[in-house]
This record gives sequence, C-alpha cells and structure tokens, in this order.
Amino acid sequence: MKEPSFSIGVEEEYLLVDLTSRKIASSPPPELFAACENALEGRVSPEFLQCQIEVGTPVCTTMDEVRSELSYFRKTIGAEAARHGLAPIAASTHPFADWTEQPHTDKERYNDLARVMQVVAKRLLICGMHVHIGIEDPELRIDLCNQITYFLPHLLALSTSSPFWRGRVTGLRSYRLSVFNELPRTGLPPRFDSHEGYRRTIDTLIQAGAIEDATKIWWDLRPSDRFPTLEMRITDVCPCVEDTVAIAALFRCLCRMLYRLRRANQRWRQYSGFLLAENRWQAQRHGSTSELIDFGLKKSIAFRELIEEIIELVGPDAEFFGCEAEIAHIRKIVERGTSAERQLALVGDTPEDSLIATEKLEAVVDQLVSETQHGVASPS
Repeated sequence: MKEPSFSIGVEEEYLLVDLTSRKIASSPPPELFAACENALEGRVSPEFLQCQIEVGTPVCTTMDEVRSELSYFRKTIGAEAARHGLAPIAASTHPFADWTEQPHTDKERYNDLARVMQVVAKRLLICGMHVHIGIEDPELRIDLCNQITYFLPHLLALSTSSPFWRGRVTGLRSYRLSVFNELPRTGLPPRFDSHEGYRRTIDTLIQAGAIEDATKIWWDLRPSDRFPTLEMRITDVCPCVEDTVAIAALFRCLCRMLYRLRRANQRWRQYSGFLLAENRWQAQRHGSTSELIDFGLKKSIAFRELIEEIIELVGPDAEFFGCEAEIAHIRKIVERGTSAERQLALVGDTPEDSLIATEKLEAVVDQLVSETQHGVASPS
C-alpha cells in the first residue's frame, strides 16, 4: 500500500465579541466579514450564526505552516474586528451569551438547517476545531477511523474550553459537546468493515431523503466528503494557538502510528463503542484533570499518566514529521491546564450550576480575547 501523504489542514471557528460590553456581537457589520474575506482570500467563511466566523488553512505539510496560517488568521480578523470595536475569541462557548438572542446567517444551507433542526440548531452557539489528515486510500481511511476512535477522548481532554453556559458553571469542561450532541448523526463514529459498507450506509440516508450528502454526518471523526482526508471534529477550539498546533500534531502522529502498525500486520485493539463513550464522557466532564479507563487493565488511570504513554507511542512519528516540540507541548497543556481550567480558576470557587457575577464573566472574556490575540495562556 502506498504511504499516505499525511498532509494536514485545520479549521477553526471563532465568536465575535464587543470589546466594551464583552457581549456576543449578535449582528456584526457586513463590511467586517467582507474585509476579512478580502484579506484572507477565500480562507474565511461565515458560520451558522452571524456572531461566528470560520477559517481554514490550505493543505499544509509542516506544523510550522499550520502555525503560521492560524496566527495570521487570528491577527487579521482581530485587526479588522477592532475597527468596529469587536474581537474574536477562540473558545467553544461564550461565558454568558444567550442563544435565544442570536440570529443565524441568511444563507440557503443555514436556512435549511434552521428549518429542519428547529430549536436544536438555534442552540448552536458553539465553536469547534477540525483537523484533516490526508489519507488518500479510502479503505485505509475507514480502517484508521475504526482504530483512532480510541484516542478521541484524549484529544478532547486536551482541548476543553467551554465550562460556562448562559452565565452558569456547567460542571463540564466541554459543555459544547452536550449542545452538539442534540443534533442527529453526532457522537463517536460507528465501526465499518469497509469503505463500501460505509458508502452503503450513507447512500441509504441520501436515497431515503434524510440527508443531501455526507456533510450532514457530524460524527466526532469522519471520512471527509469533500477531501481525501480523515477529519477529527471532537475537539473544542483553543484560545492559545500553540495548543491548537500541538493537538493537531498529535492527531497527525496518531494516524501515522496506526498506519505503521498496519504496515507491520498489526493493529490497535478494538473496544466497544459503549466503553469508548464512557471515556468520552470523562474527558468532557473533567478535561485534562480526568481519569480515563485503560480497558486492558480495567482500571482508571490519571490522564497525565496516559498522555505520557501516548507521547512515547508516537515518538517515531513526531521525529518523522519534525514536530517533536509540538508533541512536547502536550505536557505543558496538562501541567498548566486547558482553557476551561483557566477560565474556572479566574471566577474562583463557585458552586456548580450557579450563576456567576457579571464582572467575573467579563474578566473571562477579557482573558479569552488576550489569549486568542497573543497566543499565550494567561496565568490562572
């Protein structure tokens, strides 16, 4: 089998906030998006809600390229937004925004989504990060999709940035996932025996009129319908660009590690979706402070120990891609905490599911604006 290119592309979604009120910019001026579109030459697009903006890198071969592209996106959008008293935040929820007050973008795709999904779609005041890895062979894409699902909770735990919802402490590090789970065809991907089996499943839904195409499949991990890539979608978006780059590098290395196993006639052990979903919940609930289950040992292990095992596992792949520094940064994320943990530290000891003082939540927004623009984690 020809070795995949393992090219990489990253998509991020940002929320626009008012720098004075710290509230969501529900209806930003049209000229802002036009200016961003002109400056970023087709690498930016509107999202479902008017307060969101999405960017996507071109196909990249190195993590330096990914870093450079994402940094440029954030700097450019930040500069254009500042002309209107606004700023982007790379966080998966806004600390105190109300989803009922957010108009969606007037675009055929989004109008259809609002009509079909009703209130479920209207609640989508959330942002995510997607990572595409070039795996040109469709059978290999399905095989790696089946195996890498095991590691999705670990990637989620490193990315969490959505602990608040409508001014309340949710008790979760990634509340975004709970909102997204209300959509159909979400969650962990099912296991397929072949690419043909996958296509049969998708084509059944298309022929029945349930969906138009496979872009309406919103699993945590999916074969892309537009590109010859495996697309990881479980992660929150990270305010610190170095965290984004490190998580993307880890996903890339995991893909190659599993390819190496296959090349040696080996594979990662398969576990039931029920067990994998439990680890997904633990990562969603506790982030990088979680304990995840080692299914072989039938024992819960501290995430910081598990991530050391994974870093060692992908060592040859990090060397192959020249991204040892990015993989080493994973340790830093765990040591200082994810964005969700820094946000919670800023509001102090607050009972879960309680309303938080407005001034504390405004300070969280300021933190997110600073981290998004400067790429450096604010001290907890």
